Amino acid sequence: MGLFYTKLSLKLISIGIIAAFIGTLAGGAGLITIPAMMLIGIPIQTGIATNKFSSGIAALSSIFYLLYHKELRLASIMKYVAVAIAGGVCGAFLTVSISEKTMNIIACILLVFALLITIKNKEWTANSEENDAKHSNKLWQPFLIAIYDGGFGPGSSTFSILHFLRYHYTYIKAVQLTRVLIFGSCTGAFIVFYQTGFIQWEYAIAMAMGSIIGSQLGLLILPKIPIKVAKILLILIISLLLIQVTVKLI
Repeated sequence: MGLFYTKLSLKLISIGIIAAFIGTLAGGAGLITIPAMMLIGIPIQTGIATNKFSSGIAALSSIFYLLYHKELRLASIMKYVAVAIAGGVCGAFLTVSISEKTMNIIACILLVFALLITIKNKEWTANSEENDAKHSNKLWQPFLIAIYDGGFGPGSSTFSILHFLRYHYTYIKAVQLTRVLIFGSCTGAFIVFYQTGFIQWEYAIAMAMGSIIGSQLGLLILPKIPIKVAKILLILIISLLLIQVTVKLI
């Protein structure tokens, strides 16, 4: 039994590293984590709860990294954390009243919209032109993304990156702020999912360890990614998410 859990933990750590690395750069970590956990025999409900915990811990480690390197200021991100926690709680409760099919339809529509925006937007900024004061008045959009992430999730990081890019943040800054948003939404959702009793700590801790490593690797390589490559990566992730959601609807 001890050998079984050791092998399972190593698999979860590996899954966490790969998923968090890709998810940090362009979103889409759920493409890997949930199906992979189901393949190794973890029930879907436990998988979702585990994913929220590991994603939240990985995002928190990213925030510590970014604060330490003075890439973010604590005062400037607290509003995003608060909004995202509230959204995550709302999203988790919302899953009780909305069917998975309805959520898949919503996800499909949003992903098509995101794909069109990404392809259409030919001028990604390399230099930051963001107006944080102006963007603070648009917190309802991060709140909606947090609701979606807390209750469902596929593509939420990608939606967040695109949201910040739309307000003329650089790709690097958009990824950094997305880590803040994901931390809040996962924290809010986990508070709700924890009450369900689906969380199994041996799974959650192993996945979190891998996710922390993957997230840190993603942040290290982030400044070295050319804008064109980042855009291609986003389009690829959105397309794969769209295929996954469409297959579920068929």
